[in-house]
Amino acid sequence: MPAVEFNVPSDFSGQRLDRFLVSVLEGRSRSFVQKLIEDGRISIAGREARPNLSMREGDHVSVDVPDVAPSTVSGEALPLDVLYQDTDLAVVNKPAGLVVHPGAGHASGTLVNALLHHMTDLSGIGGEARPGIVHRLDRGTSGVMVIAKNDAAHQELSRQFQDREVEKEYVALVWGVVQAGRRIDAAIGRDPVNRQKMSARAKHARSAVTRITRAHHLSGVTLCQVAIHTGRTHQIRVHLSAIGHPIVGDAVYGGVRRRIPGDLRALQRLERPFLHAERLAFTHPRDQRRMEFTSPLPDDLMQVLEGLPGWKTDE
Repeated sequence: MPAVEFNVPSDFSGQRLDRFLVSVLEGRSRSFVQKLIEDGRISIAGREARPNLSMREGDHVSVDVPDVAPSTVSGEALPLDVLYQDTDLAVVNKPAGLVVHPGAGHASGTLVNALLHHMTDLSGIGGEARPGIVHRLDRGTSGVMVIAKNDAAHQELSRQFQDREVEKEYVALVWGVVQAGRRIDAAIGRDPVNRQKMSARAKHARSAVTRITRAHHLSGVTLCQVAIHTGRTHQIRVHLSAIGHPIVGDAVYGGVRRRIPGDLRALQRLERPFLHAERLAFTHPRDQRRMEFTSPLPDDLMQVLEGLPGWKTDE
């Protein structure tokens, strides 16, 4: 597709580059625009293209918009727990251990492979390896995800995530005693030492807010209900680790301990971080209905809880 070019009019002067481009590129989401900037597809005469760059009247902006490539990923007959679907979207319950989309080391056996087998209508905005994918859950995290089945739905759902209109609540078991009402407001970026990790001490970081809405105290651990207002990579895992209460079973962020007290030996059954996306609420992109979906704790996590002292009597 040939480059699209604009001269910034006076009424857009002072607006951020990403917001300006969303306004002039019809049907494109802010996340899509930010990806174009990140990939070097935006040029401004004499100025560096950054999402927060302030526009000036008369700025000449050139946009190289790539054609949406059809997916070359194959469908696979993997089990898929579909909670809801219509012509615009689907809501699925992702099991732990399932990678969301193909990538390095995971060319197949992903949620996308399963989606392509079970559904023929997925949006293409996410790219050929990520059809329908609006947001992600870590491989070791289970729970509710929404999938877009056409580009218009993808754009609107992406906007809702970007503008923090989506409600996301998780259940996490953490080490130590954490009180309900705790708010963690710490920007997150790539760890400068280990690029596979995220950090709340990164030099180049993006804002992130996490709240502990409920807390059920057990012996040495706390079962928390967690709400996030942003969706940064590994956000809950990083934030809870940063305040000294890593998620039990999270080997990357300090949640695995060699010595576990005898009364907590049920924790040794965990083969992944104790983190589950329990609730997701958003507005339907077509008819504006507010929709809410929940997923109960899966068996592997329930079995751990049931083996902890005081769980049954305090529940």
